[in-house]
Amino acid sequence: MALELRQQLKLTQQLIMTPQLQMAIKLLQLSRLELMDTIRRELEENPVLEEVPETGADEQLSEAPDPPPAEISPTQEVTIQEKIHDEIDWTGFMEDFSTPPSRVSHESEEREGPKYEAFVTRKESLNDHLLWQFLMTKPALEDEAAASQIIGNLNRDGYLVAPLEEIAAKNQMPLDHLERVLALLQTFDPVGVCARDLRECLLIQARYLGFDGTVVTQIISDHLPHLEKKNYKAICKALKVSIEEVVSAVGVIRNMEPRPGRQFSEEPPQYIIPDIYVHKVDNEFVIVLNDDGLPKLRVNSLFKRPIGRGRRLPSDAQTYIQDKMRSAAWLIKSIHQRQKTIYRVMESILRFQREFFEKGIAHMKPMVLRDVAQDIGMHESTISRVTTNKYAHTPQGIFELKYFFNSSIQRDEGGAIASASVMEKIRRIIADEDPRHPHSDDKIARLLKQDNINIARRTVAKYREMMRVLPSNKRKEL
Repeated sequence: MALELRQQLKLTQQLIMTPQLQMAIKLLQLSRLELMDTIRRELEENPVLEEVPETGADEQLSEAPDPPPAEISPTQEVTIQEKIHDEIDWTGFMEDFSTPPSRVSHESEEREGPKYEAFVTRKESLNDHLLWQFLMTKPALEDEAAASQIIGNLNRDGYLVAPLEEIAAKNQMPLDHLERVLALLQTFDPVGVCARDLRECLLIQARYLGFDGTVVTQIISDHLPHLEKKNYKAICKALKVSIEEVVSAVGVIRNMEPRPGRQFSEEPPQYIIPDIYVHKVDNEFVIVLNDDGLPKLRVNSLFKRPIGRGRRLPSDAQTYIQDKMRSAAWLIKSIHQRQKTIYRVMESILRFQREFFEKGIAHMKPMVLRDVAQDIGMHESTISRVTTNKYAHTPQGIFELKYFFNSSIQRDEGGAIASASVMEKIRRIIADEDPRHPHSDDKIARLLKQDNINIARRTVAKYREMMRVLPSNKRKEL
């Protein structure tokens, strides 16, 4: 059989991810902090981009080719422009979106203030705190080496995670020497540090508080499993003491710190900055995008003059400037497209969940991504990207946009209720229960059935665990 080559004309369709579409999708799924980092990085790498100085209200603060999201018509469809022509009218673009300020005010310049790092110190770590206390005892060199090895094997909760035998074998140190140094370290602040387990940590704190040899230390030493299950009767029977003594001792143990190194945690707190504010004004809700802290971008006017006036540039320089201008235009366009998409999604959520914004969590309706996608004419994947790591400040509190999407639970008499509303009802039932006789999961399921919510006991247990609520035997109080 002979082989031959043929040419065939064929018409096909395929999806091509243009650079602009890739950038728009990338910016859409970024959180607010990640977006600010991306903009700062682009400002450093792209010489064509510059930040508009906020020197006065009369100057141009945004170089966006589109109106702000607040002016969008409800029927206007927003789409991502997937193509940018190579023949760009840079003169028109510069004249429309890169007009430099008409005047520069030198009176508004502020003097350079003190650096933030000059008066804010680094937070002291647990290792530094313990080494400082140990060096205050003026130890010998071998003691200092042993203490350094022990402190280096502490976890962030302040517990010694490596056995002393292993530390002694690796560093060729006598075991009794390490035990003596460990006993000294266990007397340092915070109380309970350098313990090898929870029992030893609580015993160190009990001795420090003066409860050595009492019911408190007996419970910690021998009856922690009963204490965890709140089986106080078994403790009374084993120790032959009254229930009043056990309850008093449990009150002391409850005030102890199970994680002594918690106060020296080096993890910085993560503050939530809302992307959207929803305010109620005259019985109507107003959506406001939070643009505070986001740099206002424009194209540097220095790069428009060689192109705008028809000056001849070397081919490589002209190609470089055009690539950077195209990248800057895509970035500015994608940022405003992101803001408008977030606005439209929040508008749709407000239409579906209006009762939640007015009355609270108990009135939330079932909603899935498909509902919003069909409402605003976008794909579900786009809605998923928009609602990830985006937060809204509402009259009911600050919520992630993902929070408004819930599965539905059918009522006995028809209709549906959101799973978040069911969890809120469970939380209220547990909050109103008698602490001495807490409701079991089966009892909570029966109480929900009285409200026409028919769910199984295991579903109640799942929702309770999601809310981090203990079971009834561990909620019981004497």
